[in-house]
Amino acid sequence: MRRIYSKVDEEILLHIINRRNDTTEERIDISPAEEYLQVSYLLLREGRSFKPHKHKTQIRTSDICQESWIVVAGKVKAILYDIDDTIAEEVILNPGDISITYRGGHSYVSMEDDTVVYEYKTGPYFGRDADKEEI
Repeated sequence: MRRIYSKVDEEILLHIINRRNDTTEERIDISPAEEYLQVSYLLLREGRSFKPHKHKTQIRTSDICQESWIVVAGKVKAILYDIDDTIAEEVILNPGDISITYRGGHSYVSMEDDTVVYEYKTGPYFGRDADKEEI
Protein backbone atom coordinates (compact mmCIF):
# COMPACT_ATOMS: atom_id res chain seq x y z
CA MET A 1 0.00 0.00 0.00
CA ARG A 2 1.28 3.45 -0.89
CA ARG A 3 0.09 6.63 0.79
CA ILE A 4 0.62 9.83 -1.16
CA TYR A 5 0.89 13.00 0.91
CA SER A 6 0.70 16.62 -0.17
CA LYS A 7 3.93 18.39 -1.06
CA VAL A 8 2.24 21.64 0.03
CA ASP A 9 1.40 20.29 3.52
CA GLU A 10 3.11 16.96 4.25
CA GLU A 11 0.51 16.06 6.91
CA ILE A 12 -2.36 15.97 4.39
CA LEU A 13 -3.13 12.52 2.99
CA LEU A 14 -4.18 12.90 -0.65
CA HIS A 15 -4.37 9.42 -2.14
CA ILE A 16 -3.77 5.75 -1.44
CA ILE A 17 -2.83 3.14 -4.02
CA ASN A 18 -3.25 -0.49 -3.03
CA ARG A 19 -2.11 -3.23 -5.39
CA ARG A 20 -3.91 -6.55 -5.63
CA ASN A 21 -0.83 -8.38 -4.39
CA ASP A 22 0.28 -5.88 -1.74
CA THR A 23 -0.59 -8.19 1.14
CA THR A 24 -1.34 -11.78 2.06
CA GLU A 25 -3.00 -10.87 5.36
CA GLU A 26 -6.68 -11.74 5.81
CA ARG A 27 -7.80 -8.14 6.41
CA ILE A 28 -6.16 -4.76 5.99
CA ASP A 29 -8.03 -1.56 6.75
CA ILE A 30 -6.67 0.66 4.00
CA SER A 31 -8.44 3.88 5.02
CA PRO A 32 -7.52 5.78 8.15
CA ALA A 33 -10.47 5.62 10.57
CA GLU A 34 -11.15 9.38 10.36
CA GLU A 35 -11.76 9.42 6.58
CA TYR A 36 -15.32 9.44 5.23
CA LEU A 37 -14.68 6.78 2.59
CA GLN A 38 -13.71 3.57 4.36
CA VAL A 39 -11.97 0.84 2.35
CA SER A 40 -10.65 -2.52 3.54
CA TYR A 41 -8.86 -5.33 1.74
CA LEU A 42 -10.19 -8.81 2.48
CA LEU A 43 -8.42 -12.01 1.45
CA LEU A 44 -11.05 -14.70 1.91
CA ARG A 45 -10.30 -18.40 2.19
CA GLU A 46 -12.85 -20.98 1.13
CA GLY A 47 -15.67 -21.28 3.66
CA ARG A 48 -14.98 -17.91 5.32
CA SER A 49 -18.26 -16.38 6.41
CA PHE A 50 -19.51 -13.40 8.37
CA LYS A 51 -22.28 -13.25 10.93
CA PRO A 52 -25.45 -11.73 9.47
CA HIS A 53 -25.61 -8.10 10.47
CA LYS A 54 -26.87 -4.67 9.52
CA HIS A 55 -25.43 -1.27 10.16
CA LYS A 56 -26.94 1.06 12.71
CA THR A 57 -28.40 4.37 11.60
CA GLN A 58 -26.10 7.21 12.60
CA ILE A 59 -25.94 10.84 11.57
CA ARG A 60 -22.73 11.38 9.64
CA THR A 61 -21.70 14.66 8.09
CA SER A 62 -19.15 15.28 5.38
CA ASP A 63 -17.95 18.38 3.60
CA ILE A 64 -15.91 16.58 0.95
CA CYS A 65 -16.46 14.00 -1.76
CA GLN A 66 -13.94 11.18 -1.61
CA GLU A 67 -13.64 8.72 -4.49
CA SER A 68 -12.18 5.31 -5.28
CA TRP A 69 -11.58 3.36 -8.48
CA ILE A 70 -11.12 -0.41 -8.57
CA VAL A 71 -9.83 -1.83 -11.84
CA VAL A 72 -11.63 -5.06 -12.73
CA ALA A 73 -10.23 -5.60 -16.24
CA GLY A 74 -7.75 -3.76 -18.44
CA LYS A 75 -5.41 -1.00 -17.38
CA VAL A 76 -5.83 2.60 -16.24
CA LYS A 77 -3.38 5.46 -15.80
CA ALA A 78 -4.29 7.50 -12.73
CA ILE A 79 -3.07 11.09 -12.64
CA LEU A 80 -3.24 12.22 -9.01
CA TYR A 81 -3.16 15.89 -8.03
CA ASP A 82 -2.05 17.78 -4.95
CA ILE A 83 -4.18 20.40 -3.16
CA ASP A 84 -2.49 23.16 -5.23
CA ASP A 85 -3.60 21.42 -8.49
CA THR A 86 -0.08 20.26 -9.42
CA ILE A 87 0.45 16.62 -10.35
CA ALA A 88 1.49 14.66 -7.27
CA GLU A 89 1.99 11.36 -9.06
CA GLU A 90 1.02 9.22 -12.05
CA VAL A 91 0.46 5.48 -11.59
CA ILE A 92 -0.71 2.58 -13.71
CA LEU A 93 -3.52 0.53 -12.18
CA ASN A 94 -3.98 -3.12 -13.17
CA PRO A 95 -6.83 -5.55 -12.43
CA GLY A 96 -7.40 -5.77 -8.68
CA ASP A 97 -5.66 -2.45 -7.95
CA ILE A 98 -7.45 0.40 -6.21
CA SER A 99 -6.91 4.15 -6.05
CA ILE A 100 -8.52 6.19 -3.29
CA THR A 101 -8.67 9.99 -3.41
CA TYR A 102 -9.30 11.72 -0.09
CA ARG A 103 -8.12 15.20 -1.11
CA GLY A 104 -6.64 16.78 -4.20
CA GLY A 105 -7.81 15.93 -7.68
CA HIS A 106 -7.56 13.09 -10.12
CA SER A 107 -7.92 12.13 -13.74
CA TYR A 108 -7.94 8.70 -15.35
CA VAL A 109 -6.97 7.45 -18.79
CA SER A 110 -8.00 4.01 -20.02
CA MET A 111 -4.94 2.25 -21.44
CA GLU A 112 -6.79 -0.66 -23.08
CA ASP A 113 -10.08 -1.34 -24.85
CA ASP A 114 -12.81 -2.86 -22.70
CA THR A 115 -11.26 -1.68 -19.45
CA VAL A 116 -13.75 -2.12 -16.59
CA VAL A 117 -13.66 -0.05 -13.42
CA TYR A 118 -15.87 0.23 -10.34
CA GLU A 119 -16.11 3.78 -9.05
CA TYR A 120 -17.17 4.52 -5.48
CA LYS A 121 -17.66 7.91 -3.88
CA THR A 122 -19.29 9.50 -0.92
CA GLY A 123 -22.72 10.90 -1.58
CA PRO A 124 -25.25 12.20 -2.05
CA TYR A 125 -24.45 13.35 -5.59
CA PHE A 126 -25.69 16.86 -6.36
CA GLY A 127 -24.80 16.84 -10.07
CA ARG A 128 -21.74 17.74 -12.10
CA ASP A 129 -21.94 21.53 -11.66
CA ALA A 130 -22.35 21.36 -7.89
CA ASP A 131 -19.83 18.55 -7.28
CA LYS A 132 -16.93 19.10 -9.70
CA GLU A 133 -14.37 21.81 -10.31
CA GLU A 134 -11.97 21.49 -13.25
CA ILE A 135 -8.24 21.73 -12.61
